[in-house]
Amino acid sequence: MSYKKLTKAVIPVAGLGTRFLPATKAIPKEMLTVVDKPLIQYIVHEAAEAGITDIILVTHSSKGAIENHFDKHYELEAELNIRGKSERLVPLQEITPEGVRIVSVRQPEALGLGHAILCASPIIADNEPFAVLLPDVLMYHPKRGCLSQMAEQYRKMHTSVVALEAVDEAEVEKYGIAGVKGPDLRIVELVEKPKPKEAPSNLSVVGRYIFTPRLMGILKTTKPGAGGEIQLTDAMDELLEEEVMFGFEFKNGKTYDCGDKQGYLRANVEYALRDPVLGKDFKAYLSSLALEKK
Repeated sequence: MSYKKLTKAVIPVAGLGTRFLPATKAIPKEMLTVVDKPLIQYIVHEAAEAGITDIILVTHSSKGAIENHFDKHYELEAELNIRGKSERLVPLQEITPEGVRIVSVRQPEALGLGHAILCASPIIADNEPFAVLLPDVLMYHPKRGCLSQMAEQYRKMHTSVVALEAVDEAEVEKYGIAGVKGPDLRIVELVEKPKPKEAPSNLSVVGRYIFTPRLMGILKTTKPGAGGEIQLTDAMDELLEEEVMFGFEFKNGKTYDCGDKQGYLRANVEYALRDPVLGKDFKAYLSSLALEKK
């Protein structure tokens, strides 16, 4: 059997970001910055590192700023050149990774994550695998991004791969949890927010997926579930009945839920501390704050 190369990724960005109001009244939540780059830029670069060349943003009429961010701004670049500030051009030119094309499709109604992914189906061929990255989950790794590691596993096994991360057993009811079997983490069940005593493991699903082409076909016939929405989990459950699916445990890195205010603030602090230019002075500043409290 021949397998298509993984080159496409879906990033659903149609959500309204109500947890961050009033900040997100006029600014998409995906454009909130972590240090000096918007969240969505980190996600796009993680996809590019994994070999993705076509990124499909599933968007909403209020999200034009995201598309504009990845577009050229000729007037700004020309003005920086005229003023002799060419060094400021570099970060602008690095916004869209080289060789990556970004297109957008609209999700006309908020009908769930499964429906958002389905909106990308006209751009993904019936025989193409694809990745899904949730834009409010930052996954830091000092050497190699999570999706890049997952893509390597996909190339070896040609099965769907789902990123998993161990959480405290007392916290499992906050997450979707995967039941796994064996050292290769074959997924045997997916449970949404189980009680700690009923959880099949403490491995949570963390917002990075690689799917075989079959998932899109299943989504096309998936009926609305919880909340009247087309749920990705329902389609994944059906896929499990037809194909093998493996978990990929994200280790030696750190995940930030930037859809949550605490997670977003932690991401800003820790990314700033890692920054080669800002980190040293920022660490000294935080240390001075700590001393003031004593």
